[in-house]
Amino acid sequence: MKKTRLAFIYLFFDIAGSVAAWILFCIMTGTPSGASMQLSGEHTGFYIKSSAAVSLSWALIFFLTGFYSVSLKRSRLQELFYSLAVTLTGVVFLFIFLLAERYLTDYSTFLRSLTLLFTWQFLLTYIPRTIVTSVTARRVHRGLVGYKTLILGSKKKALEIYRRIREEAIPGGNILTGYIIINGGANHKSEWDLECLGNAEDILKVINEYQIEEVILAVEDDEFEKLLDIIGQLQFTDVTIKAIPSLKDLLTGRVEHTSIFGTPLLEIPNKTMTHTQAIIKQIIDYAASIILLILLIPVILALAIAIKLYDGGPILYRQERIGRNGKPFTILKFRSMKKDAESTGPMLSGKDDPRITPLGRFMRKHRLDEIPNLLNVLKGDMSLVGPRPERQYYIEQIVKKAPHFRRLLKVKPGITSWGQVKYGYASNIDQMVERLEYDLIYLENMNLLVDLKIIIYTVMIILKGKGM
Repeated sequence: MKKTRLAFIYLFFDIAGSVAAWILFCIMTGTPSGASMQLSGEHTGFYIKSSAAVSLSWALIFFLTGFYSVSLKRSRLQELFYSLAVTLTGVVFLFIFLLAERYLTDYSTFLRSLTLLFTWQFLLTYIPRTIVTSVTARRVHRGLVGYKTLILGSKKKALEIYRRIREEAIPGGNILTGYIIINGGANHKSEWDLECLGNAEDILKVINEYQIEEVILAVEDDEFEKLLDIIGQLQFTDVTIKAIPSLKDLLTGRVEHTSIFGTPLLEIPNKTMTHTQAIIKQIIDYAASIILLILLIPVILALAIAIKLYDGGPILYRQERIGRNGKPFTILKFRSMKKDAESTGPMLSGKDDPRITPLGRFMRKHRLDEIPNLLNVLKGDMSLVGPRPERQYYIEQIVKKAPHFRRLLKVKPGITSWGQVKYGYASNIDQMVERLEYDLIYLENMNLLVDLKIIIYTVMIILKGKGM
């Protein structure tokens, strides 16, 4: 069953359940005023309009809280508690913003009405949802559906994980598609019924061609040196990355496993924020960029005129940078250097760089040269907060010293970042690698609160003129 189709099934039952819950609530509470305990033609227009508004509100709430980010590993017990929490929060929200005038007249009426709407809403959305989840889980456990899985390795550990998955009493959902050879390892066709799909250099091609959804790392000690580079490549994909846990992983509690019958594996994070926070972050990016561009119109016009009058050169500086998932984009900045500053090739800029104009030095101190980055945010290439985007020329040099740099390409680059606030501009490769540590810390702690802190510190830097 395709995940998109499954998401629409959840959506359909949520909307149908929300409509039914709302109509039952209205009938039982006499809404609109004077309505009887039956669905009369007199109030049909009200029911249609209000049901549409309420059901769409619930669909939005469920979407923002990640109910339609479908996974075949969906836990029914977890779904129960999550549904209770989200439904209760949603009911309170709807009462405050839509029904306050009618039901906040006294405490008992409010509590009774809230309980009634919560009960119907929860039952009529959770029951169909858990039925769909149970049917899906049953199909997974019978081996009818699952997620295409690639084993990375071809020796003893790979063969062991292959046998474990094949011998599961109740399948956990892994549909073994093939395996990848590392360091020219032997092809074990005689020992397992699984196709060799290539070697480590082919991994991205194999993932795209076979639509792989999960990769299990089963590398030997002599293959470990290639592991960081492989994980770096996997950051460009949306696959789930898992590995065979060591005794240390088990003792430190790093192995989170809730499936009783499935093979225990260590999941390596390949995602950054929760679905809800990612959507809120994107909304904030667009809204803040629009507001800032409007408020900064006088500053933008003044800087544009000043840059043009200084040497008659272009106002904006355009340069190709590498964005999310390695996709190139053109970054926009106010030009802070002399014309043809890089006529001899790519050069990093330092604090005392003679190519920087007097106006450019002022702009850099107050980060005013990055105002046009807001257009990149509106285009979807950047975010307000995220690792600063680099050029391919420098990425190739950084990766040689720090292969894990590719992990930063998992998220949108930002106008400001933890590394930019903590470390500032980097004038050579070694400094770029040092700054990388702070941006990796950001990725591991990425949430809206951290973004807010970084923005506050960035504003302080701008006001104090300590941007260089």
